[in-house]
Amino acid sequence: MLFCVIILDSKVEYLFSMTYIEDLESIGRKANPYFCLMGIDPVTYGDGRAELTMEVRPDMLNGVGWMQGGVYVSLIDEAMALAMMTALGEGEGIATVSETTQFIKGVREGRINARAHVVRAGRKIIFAEGFAFADGKEDEVLARTTASFSRITPK
Repeated sequence: MLFCVIILDSKVEYLFSMTYIEDLESIGRKANPYFCLMGIDPVTYGDGRAELTMEVRPDMLNGVGWMQGGVYVSLIDEAMALAMMTALGEGEGIATVSETTQFIKGVREGRINARAHVVRAGRKIIFAEGFAFADGKEDEVLARTTASFSRITPK
């Protein structure tokens, strides 16, 4: 069960729902407080795949004017997590075990996307990979991430 806090018109509302995916379909980015903070929107998700998008903002840039590397990592990580959530059984969850990112090209502005997919889903460990690219430029990879996640099953 997902527990979210959403602030609407300075009023706090608590949402309880059956699944994260159902919440995402119902209320979009509001299903994930981090999506709201970062301005992330889901593009597509299902069958162990996901794509997210966000606008690069001035407050995401480092001291020399490039988007800070952790923003790439978090966007790709969220895409991998969403891809995995579409492939899990009822009541299952995930926890990151290990994650590695290669930074290939920087950006200073514009919209970036992250696309991810499940590579292998074992009984205990799920492997995923994802990459970030400038919107409309899928052939120009900005960053690539591979990760392993522990599958958390209900007892």
